[in-house]
Amino acid sequence: MNTASNHNEQRRAPRKSVNATVTVMDVIRDQPLGYLGNLSATGMLLIGQHPPTPDAVYQVRLNLPMAGVPTPTIEVGIQAQWHQPAARPGQVWAGYRIIAIAQDDAARLSQWLRLA
Repeated sequence: MNTASNHNEQRRAPRKSVNATVTVMDVIRDQPLGYLGNLSATGMLLIGQHPPTPDAVYQVRLNLPMAGVPTPTIEVGIQAQWHQPAARPGQVWAGYRIIAIAQDDAARLSQWLRLA
């Protein structure tokens, strides 16, 4: 298990919970990486079936659920920070840091964080 003992204290931005099922797609492999648990301007928590490779970098795409408006899609580069078994057998919680995001996608994410 690769966990940072104080990964909660390392957060730089408050995270918003997601009230919908949001699949986070690995753009390179064109496969789901996991489901979004929460999201901030600097990182995300995913729930998946496989632990990420420590410090691995992924290019991912996800839709930001917004009631009453078209769902914006963003693409970001993320780096695995930690992971641990979830309460449900066969699932893993994994924390990722956002390391690359286009200006337009950063604006969409910022808007979602304000409205969520």
